[in-house]
Amino acid sequence: MLNKIKTLNKDSKKEIIINIEPMETRVAILEDKRLDNFLLERKEDNRIVGSVFKGKIQNLEDGLQAAFVDVGLKKNAFIHYWDMIVDNASRLEREEGIKAKRSRHKRKRYKPGEMAKIFPIGSDIVVQVTKDAIGTKGPRVTANISIPGRFLVMMPGLNMTGISRKIDNIKERTRLKKILSKLPVPKGIGLIVRTAGSGARRTSFTRDARTLFEVWKDLDQKIKNQNAPCVLYGEPKLAERVVRDYLTEDIDRIFIDNSEIFEKTREVIHKYSRRSRNWIQLYSGDAPIFDYYEVENQIESAYRRKVWMKSGAYLIFDETEALVAIDVNTGRHKGANNQEESILQVNLEAAKETARQLRLRNVGGLVIIDFIDMKSKKDQMTIYRSLKDALKKDRARTNVLHISQLGLLEMTRQRMEESIFTAGYDECKYCKGRGQVKSALSMSVEIQRRVSECMRKEKGAHSMRVTINHQILDRLRSEDEEVLIALEKQFQGNLTFVADQTYHINDFKITNAENDTVLFNTNDNKD
Repeated sequence: MLNKIKTLNKDSKKEIIINIEPMETRVAILEDKRLDNFLLERKEDNRIVGSVFKGKIQNLEDGLQAAFVDVGLKKNAFIHYWDMIVDNASRLEREEGIKAKRSRHKRKRYKPGEMAKIFPIGSDIVVQVTKDAIGTKGPRVTANISIPGRFLVMMPGLNMTGISRKIDNIKERTRLKKILSKLPVPKGIGLIVRTAGSGARRTSFTRDARTLFEVWKDLDQKIKNQNAPCVLYGEPKLAERVVRDYLTEDIDRIFIDNSEIFEKTREVIHKYSRRSRNWIQLYSGDAPIFDYYEVENQIESAYRRKVWMKSGAYLIFDETEALVAIDVNTGRHKGANNQEESILQVNLEAAKETARQLRLRNVGGLVIIDFIDMKSKKDQMTIYRSLKDALKKDRARTNVLHISQLGLLEMTRQRMEESIFTAGYDECKYCKGRGQVKSALSMSVEIQRRVSECMRKEKGAHSMRVTINHQILDRLRSEDEEVLIALEKQFQGNLTFVADQTYHINDFKITNAENDTVLFNTNDNKD
């Protein structure tokens, strides 16, 4: 099997590598052996994006124009008033970029008490999760339900069919319209052809539609018979979702290193396309699959603050709760014939790498990119268009603005889940996410200040013991000894400094040496 994989790998351009481990599943999408996208799902993760719930209205907040819904989770779900009313336009926009004329109630501002007449507190509502719970916020939901299949998206309540506008070939769109017109679509069900449907056979659409209609039949029965709050439909695990969403004609092979998931995945894909089963291969090599395909080192770049580019230039990523700031730097770039051309080259490379890194890191919300200053409006437009083109590969919705007078480009990227950095790292309890600690000088000054404070309060304490990190003790002995001697004379006391290897560089403790009473401890003042 391994030799066969090697042979196939030589001519392949785009591959999906799936690594199944007891505690997590990782998916790498490679383009010409370069990591183009990275997906991660852990066993303890309770991913609910795409899941459908039957919930109960708990609160209606007219000021926020939103409601809170009990769907059976730890935190109530959040829903905007305009998402509580079934709206075909918003659903079409969510799926594959299809645009439709907006209905009148879209983003309508409801008067106080108006929504309470439609959805009284305690009433049931069927909703779908569009954004997972992040931080202290609960999940965001909508009443506009969309169930994705392999080639189609099913939309209950939408009496129409359509084709993704990303399929722009006129002949192909005509062919797909004929296929859609002959599908036996139940009344009250809408179908949209996904981008993956381009080039698919009629039989594949028939199988996909049949599977989706079975899902709806089961979902409809649960809506009628089950009591809220409850889950009605859940999205499949990562491996199955990837095969469903990413297995298109441009994928050469999918490699999976787990025989059980391999067989299950082949069964799932058989429902949609029999010939696609052969694209899935079982990896049985001795080396870990991500090491064999040289993915592991590439993933590390998605966690680094500094990202080097081929030209020698680099990007700096700073992720905050509100936004992501990206700084472009020339670094070791040698330059072109002139400065303007050199700057343009670096910014073009940065635009493409930024789009790739946004996918890899799964960051969302507001993104600010500080490109190297360009005087030419033509060059600014070139960078803007380059970034727009690079973002076309992104499955998340993006909105890009032109470069401002300050040389900054603002954009937004749809955020449905936490970024891989936020999900994989805990905030440092010492630096509180700053990435830096106090210097030895700052600690020396703070210790002197606290000792003075304790000596003033404890007038009867003539002897104090200060426990500190050994690096700070070195500083006190070599540079601040005279200041400490003066402090002893001022308060007529005696100071003893003790180094403790277990103490962090920013920690110290002041104790009354006569009775071992703790007078001050940095650990007592932490959140």
